[in-house]
Amino acid sequence: MTVRRSAFFISDRTGITAEMLGHSLLTQFEQIEFSETTLPFIDSAEKAQAAVEEINAASKRDGSRPLVFSTLVDPNIISIVTRADALVLDCFQVFIAPMEAELGVRSSHAVGRSHSVANGANYFRRIDAVNYTLSYDDGQATKDLDNADIILVGVSRSGKTPTCLYLALQYGVRAANYPLIPEDFGAMTLPSVLHKRRHRLFGLTIMPDRLHQIRSERRPGSQYASLANCVAEVREAEALMRNESIPYLDTTTRSIEEIASTIMHQANLQRHIY
Repeated sequence: MTVRRSAFFISDRTGITAEMLGHSLLTQFEQIEFSETTLPFIDSAEKAQAAVEEINAASKRDGSRPLVFSTLVDPNIISIVTRADALVLDCFQVFIAPMEAELGVRSSHAVGRSHSVANGANYFRRIDAVNYTLSYDDGQATKDLDNADIILVGVSRSGKTPTCLYLALQYGVRAANYPLIPEDFGAMTLPSVLHKRRHRLFGLTIMPDRLHQIRSERRPGSQYASLANCVAEVREAEALMRNESIPYLDTTTRSIEEIASTIMHQANLQRHIY
């Protein structure tokens, strides 16, 4: 029997930090199905009280206390939230109090430090990386490829675009991508535009049956989506990448987060933003 519990991520800003940490912890309890709710911008006593009422309603409905992951900073707001009929886990306090003791200084307790535009360089690096990635998606442009931090190659629908966007958004990496198409396989050599950028290339591949499923959703019944064509394209693309000594990664069972993190590590890319 599946056990169901409610979980809340509550923050005075976007809630991204609470979501990431809380969700990571919840995934360790596979036998429980969590209903997850994010409550961002809880920055006043009135909003905090409304959040408590929503949490208490979930507790009454479920018949068990919700889990609340908090990255609130204001002590007054925290005191309101801790009155909820829930297990309230203060993510910041768990780490900040011991750090203050170790460092011998008090933290700033400033709201919104993790995801703000206070660090202009980081913020604009993210925007620049996203704009670059959108401009250099799927081989649309090649003029400025020398400014790419990484160029992902692989067959169509192998995960290049979402991975590039994640790299840009989460790491500030200028990620371009270029498709390998059947015309490239005959000569078994890279497109000319990629030759001099070989040191920036990283390949993505995928199991043919999964590729068939993905392409069939996009263009059902087409030669492009046929299993036989998918088998041939994947086989030839992998042979080409091996022939050109391009490192590549199978994306079939990996999440975008895992793919991006692996690329960052294997390609020795520098993270520009946090």
